[in-house]
Amino acid sequence: MEGLLLAVAAIIVAYNSEAVIGGCLDALAEMAASVTALVIDNASSDRTLAEVRARTGVSVIANPENRGFAAAVNQGIRACSAEYLLLLNPDTHILTALDKMVDASRQYGLASGKLLDKTGDPQKGFTIRRFPTPLTFWFELCGLNRLWPSNPVNRHYRYLDRDLDREASVEQPAGAFLMFRRDVWERLGGLDEDFYPVWFEDVDFCRRAVDAGYLIEYIPQVAAKHLGGHSVSQISEGCRWRYWCVSLLTYASKHFGPGGYRSACLAVALTSVPRTVAGMIRGRSLTPILSCIKVVGFAVRRLVSLRRPGEAPKLVS
Repeated sequence: MEGLLLAVAAIIVAYNSEAVIGGCLDALAEMAASVTALVIDNASSDRTLAEVRARTGVSVIANPENRGFAAAVNQGIRACSAEYLLLLNPDTHILTALDKMVDASRQYGLASGKLLDKTGDPQKGFTIRRFPTPLTFWFELCGLNRLWPSNPVNRHYRYLDRDLDREASVEQPAGAFLMFRRDVWERLGGLDEDFYPVWFEDVDFCRRAVDAGYLIEYIPQVAAKHLGGHSVSQISEGCRWRYWCVSLLTYASKHFGPGGYRSACLAVALTSVPRTVAGMIRGRSLTPILSCIKVVGFAVRRLVSLRRPGEAPKLVS
């Protein structure tokens, strides 16, 4: 398809998003009429494409298979020529103009805005986060952050010590509402498609951007309502756990030293069994056992392997 010539393009990756994509596109058209909307559909089996094509001025790429989030984002960016790229989840409704976010991206390289939940409250703990550490992953995998949300590790990781009404540079905004200049994407080589199908690709992109010397500015005056969890809720619980753990270890393999990476592998292996037992009790099914065997076997193999720094792990299906 021919490149799109407007200055800002919203890159929206959709997967069975019939219920939410219309509202996303309508809000974008109302609040940011000059922004080009480009939807990359990852082989939806519902009426997502029909909803998109019912609206004028929206470009569509219809993939015959699910390429994953990172690959679809890169595909969309390559298909347009906009200088500023806005990653926008299909379950996100923009509530304000985007000018301040564009200005911040021009100055710093990347920018994000405030995400609000269904009731209009800020999504504290999700809108912005700090980069994860091996200790962060232990607390996440063990469930400590859910049982004790105010613990010091979680407060630091989820910026619970930060006023979400204050503009400032941050480490990792949510990929649901993230803008960056094209030259940043080009310099970083795009999103890493080893993160498949989803999770941690936005964290990795932000980490590489910061490591390259860019800043990410949080602009609370720019806001969007985020329903949350639309696409991932369609993945079975066992597959969600497997995909999340593999993406987690892919991130750890790139950004932790050998000790930190093996610590993450150990955390995945040790916490998978009790989590699987809990899933079996909740679902009254033995189905989670297969995913547990795959995840534990994968984590153990990586734990004892002679991995080179930066080598991304692969999961054998």
